[in-house]
Amino acid sequence: MEAVKNFLVDIYNTETVQYTLDALLKVALAVVLSGVIGYEREHSHRPAGFRTHILVAVGSTLVMMTGKFVFQEYQGLTSFDPTRLGAQVISGIGFLGAGTILREGFSVKGLTTAASLWAVSCIGLAVGSGYYVGALVTTVAIYLTLNTLKRVIARGNPSRNIYIEADNLSRQAADIGAIIKRYGGNLHTLEVLYADSSSAKRKSDSIVMKAIVFPKDEESLNMTISEIRALDGIRDLYID
Repeated sequence: MEAVKNFLVDIYNTETVQYTLDALLKVALAVVLSGVIGYEREHSHRPAGFRTHILVAVGSTLVMMTGKFVFQEYQGLTSFDPTRLGAQVISGIGFLGAGTILREGFSVKGLTTAASLWAVSCIGLAVGSGYYVGALVTTVAIYLTLNTLKRVIARGNPSRNIYIEADNLSRQAADIGAIIKRYGGNLHTLEVLYADSSSAKRKSDSIVMKAIVFPKDEESLNMTISEIRALDGIRDLYID
C-alpha cells in the first residue's frame, strides 16, 4: 500500500501532471466565474450571453497561461514579457464589444454588454496568471453591478414602454431619440418588434418599435409623447 502511495505521489510531483492539473483548475474556474456574468446577461436577453462570456474568459485564460508557459520555458534565453500576450487581449476584445453595440442598432444597452465582455476577459487573465482572489472579488463586483444596481436605478426612476408605429426605421428612430433627450429623458432601448403585416390593425408597410424610456418627470414624458406623435411618418403610439 505504501508503495502505491509513493508511486502516486511521484506521479503527482512530475512537472507534466502539475501543469495539467493547474490548467484544468484555471479553465474550470474561468468557466464558472464568467458563466455567472454570462448567465445574468443571458437572463436579461442581451446579445452576448452565457456561452459568449465563457468563451471570452476561457480564451483569455489560455492566453495568459501561454504567456507564463513561454516565459518559464525560455527563461534566461530571452527577455520575453509574460504579460505581453495578455495586453493584446485587453485591446483586442474591443472588436467583440463593438459588435454587440452595432447589433443593437439605436439601442444603448449594448454598451453594458460590451463592458461586461471586456471585464470578463480581464477576469480570465487574472485566473490565467493565478490571481484567484482578484478574479473572485471582481466577479462578485461585476455581478452586483449588473444585477443589483439595475434594480436600484429602475426603482428610483421607473421606465415607461412606448410602442410606436412608423413608416421608416432609419429616419424616425434618430428623431425619436433626439426628442427624448431634448426633454431630459434617457432612452434605454429602441428595438423593432414587428416589420411585417402580422397585425390586421397595422398597414402592411409600417413597422412597430418599442422604446424603453426613463423620463425626467411626467410632464416631460407628456411633452415627449406629443412631439413624437407630431413627427412625419408616425402612424400610432401608445404607452404601457
